[in-house]
Amino acid sequence: MKLGRKAGGLVFIALAVLVLGIGIGSVSIPPAQVLQILLQKVPGIKWNAEISANLSTIVWEMRLPRSILAFLAGAALSASGAVMQSLLKNPLASSYTLGVSSGASLTAAIVMIGGVTIPVLGSLTLPLAGFLGGMITVWLVLLIAAVLHTQMGNQTIVLLGMVFSLFVNAVLTVILALAREYLDRLVFWQMGGFSGLNWTHVPILGGVTVVGLLCFQLFHRELDILSFGEDQALSMGVDLRRTKWILISVSALLTGTAVSLVGVIGFVDLMAPHFVRRIFGSAHKWVVPTSALMGGIFLSLAEVISRTALAPMAIPVGAVTALIGAPCFAAIFLRHRRSRE
Repeated sequence: MKLGRKAGGLVFIALAVLVLGIGIGSVSIPPAQVLQILLQKVPGIKWNAEISANLSTIVWEMRLPRSILAFLAGAALSASGAVMQSLLKNPLASSYTLGVSSGASLTAAIVMIGGVTIPVLGSLTLPLAGFLGGMITVWLVLLIAAVLHTQMGNQTIVLLGMVFSLFVNAVLTVILALAREYLDRLVFWQMGGFSGLNWTHVPILGGVTVVGLLCFQLFHRELDILSFGEDQALSMGVDLRRTKWILISVSALLTGTAVSLVGVIGFVDLMAPHFVRRIFGSAHKWVVPTSALMGGIFLSLAEVISRTALAPMAIPVGAVTALIGAPCFAAIFLRHRRSRE
């Protein structure tokens, strides 16, 4: 019950952060008025108070989809980070480690430079290209790891991911050196942001996030067993090869979808799971969903800071998460290391 109350507290904080985030901006809207505008969209509910059409448009068409996408992106990144850290027994592991961001950046650069646009997809061509680039890079890492090591050892996967990331980044550097006029655009895309996103992107990221979280929950027992080591997991009947393929692919799916829509946003997937484990323990039945909540809260706050700290100029969200996340994560890591000495 204690863990349930804590999880309920996180849900309340998440809702409060979303409402406050929607109200903060160049035009301030009180939380009560934000709730009125949102509830007016619910069929059967009517309010006597008159609400400006401009305020309703600001909330419903501009701030709400951006806030929802920030929360969903944070949830996807944090949940995948929690699973990757447990699966690979590495506190610094994430889908980024296996080349999701570098692969997505490479294919995004190719689409920008080549001016590729798929007529049916239109503006979604670039996100799709980034997603496919990230997924292909991870699958190549897994295929080679499966060839080199029957059970796909953790060190093999991590080292291959680092090698692939360095190689893909080198190819990207060469391409940009030959087409420098696209450098600013790609760097801006890589730093992360929510400008230009709208309701059409919400079901894409929302659907992938929900499916990914459900898949992780189906494997929470395997993740608990793997925390005792791979030999113990094998002795208890866990199919390491199959489990790693599925969970790493789903983690890459979540991260790749988020990166393709909002750009490369770091530290969310590293920091949130560490905070959650200190509060909820190590049982993945709680760790995965609460990591999603914590990551959503963190990225929602970062999104608000990015557009209000130096208004009217917006700071890239990736810069905000790095400025906040790097010192916090360093403090957590150093404290954990001292406790083990």
